[in-house]
Amino acid sequence: MSETRNQPLTFAVPKGRILDEALPLMARAGIVPEAGFHDKKNRSLSFACEDTSIRIIRVRAFDVATFVAHGAAQAGIVGSDVIEEFDYPDLYAPVDLGIGHCRLSIAEPKDGVAEEQRGTSHMRVATKYPNITRRWFEARGVQAECVKLNGAMELAPSLGLAGRIVDLVSTGTTLRENGLVETARLVDVSARLIVNRAAFKTDATRLGPLVEKFRALSTATAEAA
Repeated sequence: MSETRNQPLTFAVPKGRILDEALPLMARAGIVPEAGFHDKKNRSLSFACEDTSIRIIRVRAFDVATFVAHGAAQAGIVGSDVIEEFDYPDLYAPVDLGIGHCRLSIAEPKDGVAEEQRGTSHMRVATKYPNITRRWFEARGVQAECVKLNGAMELAPSLGLAGRIVDLVSTGTTLRENGLVETARLVDVSARLIVNRAAFKTDATRLGPLVEKFRALSTATAEAA
């Protein structure tokens, strides 16, 4: 265990919108990445921090959960949509950071192309979130055949791949620009601090205070809102 504690604590963060909102919060918690982290041309995945006891890895959102769940990273930040999709037993999400707000929603063509499936007990849905999607439809007595896509979800209905999509929605602009309308909200999403359960026990002297810092920052942000 002492060898592990002598190694930098690995903190995983997702590329994209959540990271932009998370960086100021991370800085207030003492996690400040090296200057090269902010260079848009930098393709590195691992970065040192001003606090040499911490290093940052920057990966895709779904991979943040995987790295932390398997102990390759001890902590990180990711959207609650990712946590719910994978439902890793070794993942602990102690703090809602109050950032990265959006929603996971169903959308379909505004011209009613999906009408032929309405009211049936089976439908095809294109999504990056097959587990959440299946559970939501099953709870309503519908069998969802999920077509897994990692991007360009909005094309699925117009090209006949699926009558509906389930995807993250923030402003809804992308849906409107692709002739889709939001028809149901599956779950509200926000960014969470996550930690590996085993590491939280074996490396409590580092992870415990880190969790409390983020919890205090989250509480202060909520009270100021």
